[in-house]
Amino acid sequence: MKKKENIKSKKKRRVLDRKKTDPSKFVFTGAESEKRIAVQLFIYHAAECIEDRNYNPAAFEGFSDPDYRYWLNIYGLNDAETISTLCKKQAIHDLVIQDILDVNQRPKFQTFDTFCFLTLKSILPSDNEVLTEQISFVFGSNYLMSFQEREADYFEHLRYRLRDKKGILSERGPDYLLYTMLEAILDNYFKTLQQIEDAMEAFDVLTGSHDPSPAVLEKIESYKKFLHIIRKAIVPIKEFSMVIERESNPYIEKKHLKYFLEIKDLSLTLLDQCDTLGSSLESSTNLFFSLQSHRMNQVMKTLTMVATIFIPLTFVAGIYGMNFRYMPELEWKYGYAGAWALFIIILVLMVFYFRKKKWF
Repeated sequence: MKKKENIKSKKKRRVLDRKKTDPSKFVFTGAESEKRIAVQLFIYHAAECIEDRNYNPAAFEGFSDPDYRYWLNIYGLNDAETISTLCKKQAIHDLVIQDILDVNQRPKFQTFDTFCFLTLKSILPSDNEVLTEQISFVFGSNYLMSFQEREADYFEHLRYRLRDKKGILSERGPDYLLYTMLEAILDNYFKTLQQIEDAMEAFDVLTGSHDPSPAVLEKIESYKKFLHIIRKAIVPIKEFSMVIERESNPYIEKKHLKYFLEIKDLSLTLLDQCDTLGSSLESSTNLFFSLQSHRMNQVMKTLTMVATIFIPLTFVAGIYGMNFRYMPELEWKYGYAGAWALFIIILVLMVFYFRKKKWF
């Protein structure tokens, strides 16, 4: 395990060194994949939608027609050369290209002269872990470019609405499309938190009906880690929506500000839910240790009672086990029966006393 961590840390250092020595060299910092990047292009307005599901990046010449709106979606970031070529044709700054390819980049929002840039973390839940995916957005007056690290996607319903011209999506600008994509990402967070909440209800530690297994504590700690990851991913989305609320942005229409305020409300709701679930998990952890401590005390109490009962019996047996020549009871005909009678009387008296004190 340590060897793997060392390899990863060395690889990360090499990537950082290349970026420091040659800022113009674009390097993908994520896991290498044999899959080639996939590009889809939507060209649309209120009356028409053109979709190219297998768009050739080499044919890209920018978003020149102001009468149309464009959505260029890229799956996979491992081909740094293609990504950088696409971005440079749209006059995207080199620092932004580096941020798009750097999956370790902290989520952020920046406004430039001709476009805005937003990068954030989306979540890919699985049975035993939560995987995060970096998604970056570059949007201008008539276009939106989305860069997804993996093919896991929550935007198929948006493609359906564009193809069939359902709702107002095809009538609005790229800022509204960005809102719907952020809403889809946050909706996935809600589903993930609901899964965690449902799983928490099955925790045996909460019932206290039997001795909780250490595996339950391990599960609780893993969910705490999940919530921490989710919270770290949601906070930047909330900060982005608050920036949009405070500052005017040339690429976000005033009539769409209310939608980004909704993004802020959704983010706050998610953060509150994370805090609630975190408190519940913390209570489960405390309850786990309390139950363990209580059961340990019960075991120690029982063992102490048994040991206390046998102390006087051992004392009596020790006296009559001595090898003195002149001991009156040794020659007595009923000495053995008398010793047993004494043992039983002592046992009964002690049990009676302990029960009266409610120790037993």
